[in-house]
Amino acid sequence: MTYHRTDTTESEEKLLPFVAKSRILPINAPIGWVIQGAEDMKKAPLVSLSYGLAMTLLSTLIAYCSWKFGTLGLYLAMASGFLLVGPVLAIGLYSFSCQIEQDRKPVLGYCMYEGGSHIKDMLIFSFILLIIFLVWARAATAIHIFFPDNADYTVIDLVLFLGIGTAIGAVFSTVVFTASAFSLPMIMDRKTDAITAVITSVNAVLRNKLTMLIWAIIIVSFVTVGFLTFFIGFIVFLPLIGHATWHAYRETIDASDWPENEKY
Repeated sequence: MTYHRTDTTESEEKLLPFVAKSRILPINAPIGWVIQGAEDMKKAPLVSLSYGLAMTLLSTLIAYCSWKFGTLGLYLAMASGFLLVGPVLAIGLYSFSCQIEQDRKPVLGYCMYEGGSHIKDMLIFSFILLIIFLVWARAATAIHIFFPDNADYTVIDLVLFLGIGTAIGAVFSTVVFTASAFSLPMIMDRKTDAITAVITSVNAVLRNKLTMLIWAIIIVSFVTVGFLTFFIGFIVFLPLIGHATWHAYRETIDASDWPENEKY
């Protein structure tokens, strides 16, 4: 395993692995993550649902603006792009689950404060996701040229348009899912950098392809139901996914080589 140096204090250095170890997961592990996420929601229903409501209102506003002032392609990009920016929106939920583990009453921002200087790594990662989302939104607008603009278009024409958009969106979503599945929780939990966290996430996903595919399907299913319920379902599903993601990180990644962020 490759190692690199990192500062643990101002006066000492510690040799750390280039990537955190990841465990091999059983195929049904995502079910357990959802159950644990639901338990966290039961322990902190007010903060979880309030956070879910805030994210839902923000998502609704963005979707409305895309539909009102944009194009169909941009609106479809919003649907897929939701999967891209979701990990960033869930940072506060990771924080809540982190605090529950510490037997604390969840308070928004505690674990971000706990992370100290690593907040900048979260912001860098968030900025990268934003760039990817903007590129996808632009690509979706370009894909709109494939939408049949005549009145007598066939089902095949519509299927072709949706197929192209879905395929391209799947590529963007897969890349982001692989890079962010465990990276942001690791940055919040340990004194590490964004690059190490992303490589760790990619390695863990590749080592557990089938399990992570099931986890991705569960997330997409929750998001789909959220859209089908006119965003109302997101009030519950977004907090549930966020809490479950924290437990997915805890069960999958062994980051014990890195020092924990200070507890206050």
